[in-house]
Amino acid sequence: MGRTYHVIDSDGHILEPVDIWERYMDPAWRDRAPRIVLDDNGKERLFIEGQIYGNPKGLGRLGAVGARDGSVDDSTMMYADGKPGGFDPHARIKDLDLDGIDAAFLYPSIGLFSGAVKDPGLAAAMCRAYNRWLADYCTPYPDRLFGVAMLPMQSIEHAIEEMRFARKELGMRGGFLRPNPYNGRMANHPDYDPFWAEAQDLDFSIGFHEGTTGGMPTVGVDRFEGRGARHIISHTMEMMLVALAVIWGGTCEKFPRIRIGFLESGGGWIAPWLDRMDRHFDDQGFNDSGLKTRPSEIFQRNCWISFEPVEGSLDVLADYIGPNKILWATDYPHADGFFPGAPQLIARRPTLSEKTKHGVLAGGAMHFYGLA
Repeated sequence: MGRTYHVIDSDGHILEPVDIWERYMDPAWRDRAPRIVLDDNGKERLFIEGQIYGNPKGLGRLGAVGARDGSVDDSTMMYADGKPGGFDPHARIKDLDLDGIDAAFLYPSIGLFSGAVKDPGLAAAMCRAYNRWLADYCTPYPDRLFGVAMLPMQSIEHAIEEMRFARKELGMRGGFLRPNPYNGRMANHPDYDPFWAEAQDLDFSIGFHEGTTGGMPTVGVDRFEGRGARHIISHTMEMMLVALAVIWGGTCEKFPRIRIGFLESGGGWIAPWLDRMDRHFDDQGFNDSGLKTRPSEIFQRNCWISFEPVEGSLDVLADYIGPNKILWATDYPHADGFFPGAPQLIARRPTLSEKTKHGVLAGGAMHFYGLA
């Protein structure tokens, strides 16, 4: 590619059009496709397989970037009223230009619920439709908009098939999974080995991205009632557990060329988590891992972690794990996203050198997604 990248959003989102399933889904599955319904409070929710998903405040929040700081009122927003760039690539490019962002890697919004689908065939049909639409969304700007494939891990065979399709037919560089267990299995379960082997052979990055607490097993949320507390728990603790699974659990050692990202969970936890794994690796009384390599070294070889632009620990962690192991994200166009001005929150930090800033703003993403 001829483009030079200085600023890359490692975890932006799109807004799936409401007619995506009619236009892109296999006709055999369309009558079971997700649909938007109104709950008893008049709020838009997602209806899949007889279950209701989504924030009780409504799906409108998915496109309500700015609500985090009060500049947008999301209390009455409808999903279709979301940020235009979520639906339209041409509007998205204008917003990237406004923020000085060279490229964005794009994850789903409604599709974050896909891991809760029970029927593997339906999950696979949803992923195929979504990935085809996402490829079309990115087509006008192939060196600036990069789709991240949705993978149906309800069936490992379906997930491998979709990963091959996304890589070979759609040209995608990576896919996403929820960190939560699928079918009661953590990501290092031996049944997953064919999936990780294929990801390695395809040179296909895997980003773990949490969604909502509904529909999939989520650690710790049974102990709290409030949405804020549950959100604090689910995104960080599920990511900590999947990091433990793929590092301590041996996946990265079995497949030393895989690239794994831990996304939208904060980043400050990674230093003490790696330290704790290293301590148990070094202590023969605890080391039942079977690993031959220290966990912190495995992370350096195989893993990346995403920070939000406002995190205070970013300065320290950039030195501790290295700026090229760090990703950052706008979370555009979600209500808790950062737009406009996200890159400047990093670029204007006086404690970071220019070299470190480049590593955080672009270098990490280029290595993780295979642009480097």
